[in-house]
Formats: sequence, structure tokens, C-alpha cells
Amino acid sequence: MSKFRLKLFSPILAGATLNDRLIAGLGGLICIGLTGLIGELSFGGNPALPLIVAPLGASSVLLFAVPTSPLAQPWAIIGGNTISALCGILAYRLVPDMMLAAGLAVGLAIVVMSFTKCLHPPGGAAALTAVIGGPTVVSAGFAFAFVPMALNCIVLVATGWMYHRIMGHTYPHVVPPKAANTHATKDPAPILRAGFHAEDVDAALAELGETFDIDRGDLNQLLQRVERQALIRTHGHLTCADIMSRDVVTIGPEADIQTAHALLLEHDILALPVVDASGRVLGTIGVREAMSGRGQVANVMAPALTTTTDTPAFKQIEPLTDGQTHAVVILDVNGQLAGLLTQTDLLAAAARVLPAAEPVAAA
Repeated sequence: MSKFRLKLFSPILAGATLNDRLIAGLGGLICIGLTGLIGELSFGGNPALPLIVAPLGASSVLLFAVPTSPLAQPWAIIGGNTISALCGILAYRLVPDMMLAAGLAVGLAIVVMSFTKCLHPPGGAAALTAVIGGPTVVSAGFAFAFVPMALNCIVLVATGWMYHRIMGHTYPHVVPPKAANTHATKDPAPILRAGFHAEDVDAALAELGETFDIDRGDLNQLLQRVERQALIRTHGHLTCADIMSRDVVTIGPEADIQTAHALLLEHDILALPVVDASGRVLGTIGVREAMSGRGQVANVMAPALTTTTDTPAFKQIEPLTDGQTHAVVILDVNGQLAGLLTQTDLLAAAARVLPAAEPVAAA
């Protein structure tokens, strides 16, 4: 049944799932219904104004089906539809021929939306509605762009925001920030120093000569994850259990901080797992925490970053290159301490399995 469902549902958008589309459909149903209801309560007594404008149907497709798209963000929906409606009204008043006015309205809307950074495909429909909307739109004049157009858009975005919050989605979409250098120097974060750079992405886009519906920040993060997934796929047979340290130096939560500091220096390590009498991992203490003063380890320990023995080792590249994490605590099937995976362990493994660089020929 599951295979049949997956075969029947073949999304054209990357990352889309059947559940996503069902949720999107439910969101459109609820929020367009609420927008129309609020319109009826606001100006239902005025027969000269429509309760809801047609372009909102297309706006809701973007808002619920692709909420991460730059074209589906609040300013795109509200600004794009409102500005486009103004362009349509202006074109209708300047050009007597309706067909020419329709073309001018849509073309002008595209240009103005682009300059005002609110490009929104349904804006073309908003511009066209202002030209061919008939006596109701004509009699409203420029006010049509604000009531009902802008008002409908504001209500749709507000209800969409509440719906996405309830469903656990982030809206408006926030582009993930670039990895930061935690050492307060001018160098890029370690994860950004190798591989492709932002200018490489720009050059590739220029070479393709096409426009894609994805923010540059999202595209950069996607490509970084593609690189990591390719590495994991190539060397996925190497698990944390294969390369982790097994004879782990640990400390109890009641121990003195100075004892932890001494252990770190004695064994020349950067982190100690903090475990209770039953072997359950409570956290970690590193040099940073051990320098904080006196008292018990439990008062200064940091949360432990954990994974399991069968996790592909190269999945730990991201956490171990964030500039702060020096070790990942490895747990067995019972959730007990099994080992510790450090930056050194991962580098040693990478040196063995990754191909060596080609020698540079002498001039």
C-alpha cells in the first residue's frame, strides 16, 4: 500500500511529501475560508466590494505548498498583490484598449514587483483583475488595491502564520545563518574554508542563465549538506564504533572541578564525560568549564552531544567542526557510555579513507 501511494504521488518539487501536500490543502481550506469570513464581517454590507479577491487562491498555493519560497513570504504576498493591483488600475486609466491595458498591467507589475523585492506570481492576476474586473473594480478606483486586495492579503498572511505555527513550521521562512567563527577572529568558520564558496554558486547560476525559486542562503546550505551526504554515502561503512576511543576517562557529577581540570591536563584531552554511578551520561566538562572556578562538576558541566555506536562516523563532521564541540559521546544500545569520538579520531579516520591529493608537477 505504501509503495502504491508513493508511486501514485510523484511530487515535482524537491523535498515534497504526501503529508506536506495534505497539510497544505488543509491550510488552504481553513485560511481562505477565514479570510472570506473576515471579509464578510468587515464589508459584507457593501455589495460593491467582493468579499475575497481571486488572486488569493494562487497566493495560498504558495503560502501553504512552498512556504520557504522567497515568492511566498509576507512582503511578497501583501506587497506583490497590492502593488500589482495599483499597476493594473493605472494601466486601465491610461490605455483605452482593454487588451493593451491588460498586457501593460502585467508587464508593469512584474517590473515594479522586482524593484520593490516583492515578486509574487499571483500579482500578475491581481494586475489583470484590476483591468478586467468590471464595474465593481472600476468604481472602487485605486481604493480597490487596499480594500479588499491588501486587506485580504494581510488576513491571509496572518491566518497562514498562525496555521504554520500550530503545525510546527517556521513562517516567515528564515534563511539559516552562515556558520560563525566562534573564536572572534576574521577567518571564516572551519566548515566554510574548504569546498565551494558563495562566488562559486553565483558563477554556476550565471553559467546556467536561469532563475531558480530558492534563496541563495538556502541553496548554499543545501549544497553543503549534499557534500556531507556524499561523504557519508561513500564512507558510510565506517561507524562511530570503528574509530571511537573506548577506554574513556570519566568523572562523576559530585567531583571537584579542580579534579576535573587535573584529569584533563594529565591525559591531555579536551573533554570528560560526566557519568553517574549507573553509567548514565549526564553531560561533559571541558577546559572551558573547568576554568570557571571551584565547586562540583555538576554545577558547570555542559550538555553532552551524543550519538550511537552504529552512526556513520562522518556524520559527526558538522558538530565537530562548529568551533566549540571537541568530542561526541557514543552510547550503546542500552543508552550507556560506550566511547568517545574526538576531532582527532575523525581526522585520523579521514586521513586513511579519503584519497590523497595529486602531487603538483614541478615547473
